Amino acid sequence: MTHVFPRHTAKQPPIAAGGEGCYLFDADGKRYLDASGGAAVSCLGHGDREVIDAIKGQLDRLAFAHTGFFTSEPAEKLADLLIENAPEGLDRVYLVSGGSEATEAAIKLARQYFVEKGEPGRGRLIARRQSYHGNTIGALSAGGNEWRRRQFGPLLLDVSHIDPCYEYRLRADDEGPEEYGRRAADALEEELLRVGPETVMAFMAEPVVGATAGAVPPAPGYFKWIREICDTYGILLILDEVMCGMGRTGTLFACEQDGVAPDILCIAKGLGAGYQPIGAMLCSGRIYAAIEEGSGFFQHGHTYIGHPTAAAAGHAVVSAILNRGLVGRCAEQGDKLRAALEDRFGQHAHVGDIRGRGLFLGLELVSDRGTKAPFDPERRIAARIKSAAFDAGLICYPMSGTIDGKLGDHVLLAPPFIIEDAQIGELVDKLETAIDGALAE
Repeated sequence: MTHVFPRHTAKQPPIAAGGEGCYLFDADGKRYLDASGGAAVSCLGHGDREVIDAIKGQLDRLAFAHTGFFTSEPAEKLADLLIENAPEGLDRVYLVSGGSEATEAAIKLARQYFVEKGEPGRGRLIARRQSYHGNTIGALSAGGNEWRRRQFGPLLLDVSHIDPCYEYRLRADDEGPEEYGRRAADALEEELLRVGPETVMAFMAEPVVGATAGAVPPAPGYFKWIREICDTYGILLILDEVMCGMGRTGTLFACEQDGVAPDILCIAKGLGAGYQPIGAMLCSGRIYAAIEEGSGFFQHGHTYIGHPTAAAAGHAVVSAILNRGLVGRCAEQGDKLRAALEDRFGQHAHVGDIRGRGLFLGLELVSDRGTKAPFDPERRIAARIKSAAFDAGLICYPMSGTIDGKLGDHVLLAPPFIIEDAQIGELVDKLETAIDGALAE
């Protein structure tokens, strides 16, 4: 009997007993290829001795000191390393314990920024449908997945949601990619004008949409037009790279590929690579100066922000990503994985789209390729694929509700950056077994 409150009460998961490289092992000795890095977390794989030794060394010196009294050397070093490599204009790092805390802090900082500036009327956030920004109340309010939001509706903040930039579903047949990207971005301006731009503080988006829609990249030019619209109306751009950042898409920060720099940027998952719980909110020098020259106090915080042991882990992880050339390796292995997926599933009768960047890839399942019609939700295609893959020794990240929170199924793949060519073959073989087995049921 267990006293652990599991994610789902109907099924007791196996006990994870060990991990090495791209594999996890359960207590019975079964081996699983971790093709999703958990939830795009384990970018370095499992059992990285350099990171483990950094954590142990920090524990020998200092495990914890509250940021109400102290800063710490690991926190200072990690902040310096992040800003040294961050998009232009970002200047300060607020260390937290995970992605939801990072996006929650971003929302609150955006609000306080305008209060400090003497614009208290700006309190509205605009985000996108089919996005995911976390599970705390503010972060869940920003997220646009109706299935996740529905039962908590009475608790959520009033956030505007516009259509996502979702080329496979929303680009018209007679529309070019850049033309569609501009039209998708224009939805932000339309919503600003509808609610009154003087009431809006920020727009929040994932550069590459993660779990909720399955590695959906932006159309060409989309984020450059978004940046222009934000600047025109004086609102902040918050980019959520919790899942897609830290090298996952083939550049250290995902937004680098779109040629934009946000005012606030959120990271987590790959920042700690699973070795410690850690996330971060990065903000521009302009935003920090507004607080510094105003009240001087960001009215926010948690007990474990800036945790020295977590910061030491984060510094070791980011250093490994940079010093071992793993960002470039992620792009290279991502190209190989995508080519293998295209070769195996490019003409599959029920795979409508293969998309993403780097080692952050998604396959969208359809009942009919020609019409892009989704499967009936009652068939539970995503759940069946997850179960069949797990039985075959493959951990992947299928989700349902891809299109609108109810309809659509996809599989998200986010393996460790260290994945070898032979393991790419193993991944594709086992994924094919899982998809075909689930569709046959």
